[in-house]
Amino acid sequence: MTFPLLSRALAGTLFLSASVLAVQAQEAAPPAPEVAEPAAAPADPAAVIARVGSSEITEGDLAAAAADLSAQFQQLPPEQRRVALLAALVDIRSLSLQAEEAGLQDDALTERRIAFLRDRALHNAYFERNGVETITDEELRARYDEEVAATEPVEEVHARHILVPTREEAEALITELDGGAEFEALASEHSSDPGSGQRGGDLGFFGPGQMVPAFEAAAYALEPGSYTPEPVESQFGWHIIEVLEKRMAEPPAFEQVREQVRQLLMREKYIELVEAARENLTVEYLDPEMETQIRAMEAAIAGADAEGAGEAAADEAAQEEAPVPAGEPAPAD
Repeated sequence: MTFPLLSRALAGTLFLSASVLAVQAQEAAPPAPEVAEPAAAPADPAAVIARVGSSEITEGDLAAAAADLSAQFQQLPPEQRRVALLAALVDIRSLSLQAEEAGLQDDALTERRIAFLRDRALHNAYFERNGVETITDEELRARYDEEVAATEPVEEVHARHILVPTREEAEALITELDGGAEFEALASEHSSDPGSGQRGGDLGFFGPGQMVPAFEAAAYALEPGSYTPEPVESQFGWHIIEVLEKRMAEPPAFEQVREQVRQLLMREKYIELVEAARENLTVEYLDPEMETQIRAMEAAIAGADAEGAGEAAADEAAQEEAPVPAGEPAPAD
C-alpha cells in the first residue's frame, strides 16, 4: 500500500537539484540501522587523534568527515570503519596541505568551489536543526494516522495459476481440472513459471495494478474456489487462474512505514523552510531562457498539486469502482 500524499510532497522537491537531494539524504538523514556505529561514550571533539605534519586531526574533524565519507565504508565491519575513515581523512589532509603550498586556494574555480561547499554545509546544518531534528514521534504517528485515514482500502486476491506456451495446452489442462485433477499437481508438473510452479502455482495475495490487465481482470472476476473456464492470454503465455481467497487489504503497520512517513515529513519541512527563507528575498534570473524554464517547472508543480487535490476530492465523493490499473508487468514469479 502506498500513501497517496507522498507523490504530491515529492513533486515539491523538483525545486532541489539532484546533488542537493543526495547531500540531504547523506548528511541530514540519520544513518541506516545496519550501518550505524555501535553506541559509545561521546568523544571530546577537541581530542587530537592524528597529526599530518604540523596539522592536527581531531575527533571533531573525524565526526565532520563521517557525514560525507561513511557511505564509502558501509561494507566494512563496524570496528574497521573508524580506522578507514581516519585513513581517508589523513589522505585528504595531506593533499590539502600540498594544494595550499601550491597556492591552489587562490585559484578562481577553487574559490568558487570552497564557497559552494560552505553554502552547502550551512544549508544542511540549518535543515537538520530546523527540519530533521524537529520531527517527533508524536508527529510521525499523527501523520501515519492521517495517511491511513486518507487511503481507500483495496481488495486483494489470493490466486494461483498454471502458465503454458499455447492455448491448446491450457485447454487440455482445463479439461483435466474439469475431470477432477488437482490444480496444484498440474501447476507443479506443467507450469512454465518456475517460481510459482514450485509452489503449486501459488502467487500469494496481490492487489490492483500488480498484474498485467488481462490476468488481473480474470482473477478479480472469479469467485473464491473457482478457476477460469477459458485460458487467459498475456505476453507471458496462456494462464489458467484459480482464486483461493479475497480480502480487504490492511494498512501497513506503523513501524513498517515509519521511515517512509519520516521522509515525507522531511521533504515537506524542507519545502516550508525554503519558502519561508525566500519570502523576504528577491530572486532575479539574468538568463531569460533559464527563467522561463524555471517558471514552467514551478507552474507544473503547482498544477500537479492542484490536480492531486482535485482527484482526492473526487475519489472521496464518488462511490464507484476503483480506476483501471496501469497494467504493470506481472511479477517474475
